[in-house]
Amino acid sequence: MSQISKSDLFKRQTTLSEIGKVGQQKLQEAKILVVGCGGLGSPIAVYLASSGIGKLHLIDFDRVDITNLHRQVFYSLQDVGFSKSERLANFITQRAPFTEVSFSEEAVTKKNAIELISEFDVIVDGTDSLPTKYLLNDACVIHEKPLVYGSLYKFDGYVSTFNLKQKDGSFSANLRDAFPEMNTTTANCEEAGTLNAIVGMIATAQVNEVLKIITGIGKPLTNELLIYNVLQNTQLKMKLSSNMLKEEIVSLFNTQNYFDAACGTQNPDWQISPKELKNKIGDPTLELIAVLPNLQIPFKVHKTIPIQEFDAHTLEVDKEKTYVMICQRGLNSYKATAQLKEKYPSLKVLSLTGGISNYYG
Repeated sequence: MSQISKSDLFKRQTTLSEIGKVGQQKLQEAKILVVGCGGLGSPIAVYLASSGIGKLHLIDFDRVDITNLHRQVFYSLQDVGFSKSERLANFITQRAPFTEVSFSEEAVTKKNAIELISEFDVIVDGTDSLPTKYLLNDACVIHEKPLVYGSLYKFDGYVSTFNLKQKDGSFSANLRDAFPEMNTTTANCEEAGTLNAIVGMIATAQVNEVLKIITGIGKPLTNELLIYNVLQNTQLKMKLSSNMLKEEIVSLFNTQNYFDAACGTQNPDWQISPKELKNKIGDPTLELIAVLPNLQIPFKVHKTIPIQEFDAHTLEVDKEKTYVMICQRGLNSYKATAQLKEKYPSLKVLSLTGGISNYYG
């Protein structure tokens, strides 16, 4: 292929008078951090690179699973089992010659969040983890960074630009102005399911926010939360006001741990490998509990209790049995295991390592 020029690659974009060469240069100089390379993060990253963002860093510790592919369309069957952030970075390298793309497989935690966001102009939340969303929000408030927020619940999508500096020097509303307390009972995509169309729509809406912020055109979604329902094609904007003071968020940051079982280190003593479980199927001392409904499991489970309904305090247990928690990828099963171990420290409770997806591997 002959030498590619920026003028040719971005011609349709620079033809817009609102963008032009000046706007394109702003995009080229921009540094964007995308946290999460799944349903939201992967199209966000590809579209941003294709728009001419100069520096893009991707963060995701997860690996591609077969259940991801219906909505994470920039991965292929050949990517299953491999690092999401690495494979996505490789894909972008092949099609965005003017974007410097890097990646990390390190989970965002309270210890590293401030350092991770420090060198970037805009932070984009493409995660499916409520604790991580609050962690990113609080870190961005403390470090005065804009956060482009996106989230999903079944057929609904949510988008906003949080903590954007205004002309008077103040900052727009943040996540805690919309939802002051973290609702730990809210189901994620693995638990509640999602339609791929709404995932793509919310991702491109987040891209749109980043492009407006960097180029300075249009009106970003500040001080309002856009809520879109894909079934009815309806949308509403929930007005937000900036009430939570930075000092309050600093105090919260100092006291909260933002722990998410999906991002934390799991206790190996609370695990059972697929191989071990296969050898024990049929053992009468084994009690198998699925914590996600409608799992495709090649053996019978004794109970199905969705993780959002799981309550160790109401579950009747037999201390002579060994309980095995099962989900799709080993995240929610670990949450259930931790609950039971907290209530019954001596109870034999194990989480299927990697979930039922790993059982077939």
